[in-house]
Amino acid sequence: MGKITGFLEYERKDGPVVPEEERIKSFLEFHGRLTLEEQQEQAARCMDCGVPFCQAGMMIAGMASGCPLHNLVPEINDLVFRGDMEKAYERLSITHSFPEFTSRVCPALCENACTCGLHQESVATKENEKSVIEYAYEHGLVKETAPETRTGKKVAVVGSGPSGLAAAQLLNRRGHEVTVYERSDRVGGLLRYGIPNMKLDKSVIDRRVKLMEEAGIKFVVNTDVCGDGSHGINDGSKGVKAGSAVNSVSADELKAKFDAVILACGASNPRDINAPGREAEGIYFAVDFLGNVTKSLLDSDFAILDDLQNDKKKSKGFGNVIDKVYGKNVIVIGGGDTGNDCVGTSIRLGAKSVTQLEMMPCPPEKRLDSNPWPEWPRILKTDYGQEEAIYKYGHDPRIYQTTVKQFIKDERGKLSAVEIISLKPEKDEKTGRMNMVPVEGSEKTLPAELVLIAAGFLGSESYVTEGFGVEVDGRTNVKTEPGHHAAEVKKADKSKASAGARIYTAGDMHRGQSLVVWAIAEGRKAAGEVDRDLMW
Repeated sequence: MGKITGFLEYERKDGPVVPEEERIKSFLEFHGRLTLEEQQEQAARCMDCGVPFCQAGMMIAGMASGCPLHNLVPEINDLVFRGDMEKAYERLSITHSFPEFTSRVCPALCENACTCGLHQESVATKENEKSVIEYAYEHGLVKETAPETRTGKKVAVVGSGPSGLAAAQLLNRRGHEVTVYERSDRVGGLLRYGIPNMKLDKSVIDRRVKLMEEAGIKFVVNTDVCGDGSHGINDGSKGVKAGSAVNSVSADELKAKFDAVILACGASNPRDINAPGREAEGIYFAVDFLGNVTKSLLDSDFAILDDLQNDKKKSKGFGNVIDKVYGKNVIVIGGGDTGNDCVGTSIRLGAKSVTQLEMMPCPPEKRLDSNPWPEWPRILKTDYGQEEAIYKYGHDPRIYQTTVKQFIKDERGKLSAVEIISLKPEKDEKTGRMNMVPVEGSEKTLPAELVLIAAGFLGSESYVTEGFGVEVDGRTNVKTEPGHHAAEVKKADKSKASAGARIYTAGDMHRGQSLVVWAIAEGRKAAGEVDRDLMW
C-alpha cells in the first residue's frame, strides 16, 4: 500500500450529510461527497493487512463476509490514495457492473469485514467507491461500447433489476443481441420502484440505461412476460396497478425467438400479515407503497413536493399518495431496510406519527462474543429513517418483540387502529428452535389510518415460473444445480424443452430476497454461463 501507516495517521471521515430538518423536506439524495484530497486520506487508511477479508465474499456463520463481487478493494483504495482515479475506475470496472448503485444502497459488506475495523473504524470503502464512479462519470470515462462483431445469438432477459441489467451488460459486450423485458413503465426493477429516490436518485439509473441502449441493448417496457398485463405495483384501488404492463408475451414466444432466456424477475411475492381485519382499507405492501410514491414523483416531475410545501394535502400524482399519508398515523410492520425506507418516506409525505414494529428482540449495541469479526455484525443500527423519526417525533419509532394481533376498521371499512401484542422467545421442544410467541395480556391499541407491511418476500411469482415450466424449491426460488444458473425444467415440459431456448435464472429469483450487490454478482455469473453454453 502507498501509505502503510495511514490507518494510524488519519481518522475515518464520512461525506457530509444534510441535517434531518432539511432533508425531510424533499426526496433528494442527502449524502454528499468529500473533496478528492479528503478522499485520498480516507483511502490511505487501507492497511497492508495481508488477508483482505473485505474482498472475500464468503459465507461465515451463514452470513456473507466481504464483497460478493470480489472487488480488489486494497488495489482500488491504493489508486485512490495516489490520486489516480482513472486507473481506480479501470480496476473497479473489471469486477463491478454498477458501482453507482452499490455505493449508494449497499450495506457495505466490505467495510464490515475490514481488518482495520477490528480495533478501530473500518476503511470508508463504500465512499471511496462512490468517489471513483462519480469521478468517472464526470470525466467521461464510463462507456458501454458496442461490440465490433455480433455472434448472431439472441438472449432475452426478463426483469430489469440489478441482476438483469448486469447479465444484459456482459452478454452485450460479448457480442450477443440482448433484449430486456420489463413489466413496469420504466427500467430498473426494484432499483426504480423499491428504493426511495433519496437513497438512489433515479437519474443515476437513467444515465446508465442510456449508455446501455446506445451500446445496442434493447429495452422493452410495459410488457408482462407470461402474464396478462395485470401484474405490477398495486395502488390499492380496485386492483389497479401502478405502471402495469399494457402488453404481454408468452414463454413459448420468447423461447422460439431467442437462443437463451434469463429469468431475473426478483423475489417479488411479498409476505402478508394474516390477522383479523386484514381486509380493511388502508393496508398496503411496502413495495407497492414505495413504488407508487416514486411513480408519483416521476410522473409529476416532482411537482407533488410543491403540494407538500404548500400544505395542499392532495397529490396530482398517481394514487394520490400524499392524501394517503398526510396527517395519518402510520404503522410500519417490519424492521429491515424496506421498513426503514417506509418510515423515511412517510415522514416526507407529512405523516402525523410513524411507528415501526419489529418481531425480534432489539440487537445489542456491540458485537457479542458469539458474533466475532469478520462475521457480519448483528448489532443495533439506527438508519436514516429512524434518525428522521427521532428528530420529527422525539423518539425512536421502533417497538421490538411486537406484532399485530388484529386490524381495527371503522363503520366505513377503513382502518382506524391496530391491536398489537408483545412477543417473547420460547424454545420449541420438538425442533429445538427458538420461536417468538405472544405474551397473553400484553395487548395494546394504537391509532392507525395507514399500515405498511414490510415483512419480507416469499420468493418468485408463480405465474412466471409456471409459464416457463421451471422447477422451484420450497421457497419458490428457481431450482438449478448448485453453483449454476441453468434452470431445472419440470418433467412434463422436458420433452419440448430442447425445441426452444434454454432457460436460466439469476438474482433474487435464484437465491431469494437479498442485496443489490448479490444480484449484480448473480447476473454477472449467469451471463458467463449463458455465453459459455451459446458459444461452446
